Amino acid sequence: MRRFLGWDTEKTGPAALAAGVALGVLFALWQGRAAHPLLPPRLVLDRNRGGAYLSMLFASAGLFGTFLFLTYYLQQTLGYSPLVTGVGFLPLSAGLIIASNLSTIALMPRVGPRPLVASGMLAAAGGAAWLAQLGPHTGFGAGVLGPMILAGVGIGMVIAPAINTGTFGVAPQDAGAASATVTVGQQLGASVGTSLLNTIFAGAVTSYLAAHLGAARLIGRQALTGLALAHGYDTAFWWTAGIFAGGAVIGGTLLRRGPLRQVRAPSPAHDRVAAAQGEPAPERAR
Repeated sequence: MRRFLGWDTEKTGPAALAAGVALGVLFALWQGRAAHPLLPPRLVLDRNRGGAYLSMLFASAGLFGTFLFLTYYLQQTLGYSPLVTGVGFLPLSAGLIIASNLSTIALMPRVGPRPLVASGMLAAAGGAAWLAQLGPHTGFGAGVLGPMILAGVGIGMVIAPAINTGTFGVAPQDAGAASATVTVGQQLGASVGTSLLNTIFAGAVTSYLAAHLGAARLIGRQALTGLALAHGYDTAFWWTAGIFAGGAVIGGTLLRRGPLRQVRAPSPAHDRVAAAQGEPAPERAR
């Protein structure tokens, strides 16, 4: 189990994560010095937008990790076909769609993104912790359906408000960069989350097999493998719950209170004209 799709996950996972962090730091330093940066620092230094980008990263890491290990569980443990597995994910998708529409249309104009992102992350963390109770013989209705819906609702309350907040109130010349940064946060969270969680999963399965190798004579190798996989799923889902909980802290700390205010963001040329005429510069969008 150390090798997944030809990669030694215990070696490549941490190395890839460290390399990604190092490259991210170098990119941030470069963009801070560039005359025409690809990602203007003013975008991510805004509390709301910076919190939205990080929330998207954490939510995507947890979401794709949930998809990955639920797919493993439904196909390897419960023996579902790929088609039945896809149908089994429909409750999660339904919860995500309903929560996304409800949060952006009815709730966000009233309360703003902060309580939605924080509570959504906590709900998703609860769903992941619930999934961490899966065993080798847990059925779909008894152990998967409920936490899947809870996680879908929670993630739906995060992703849609994060997208809206990350692109809200930016100057016209920054609209493309703001939209792209939301997408980058989503893709980066998905790639880092799945690689990290898969490394943890593989390590947990390997450790369980090594510690209980003697039990294979009593219960059989297939039963031992099932127990090891269930232990790996539980470990991975506990880590997923931790990722969502970390996202709740990030969103609750960085995002400002109250609804977003629609204030026109004037161009730099407009600011210079207003300063020359002695007019106060308009407040930037929050």
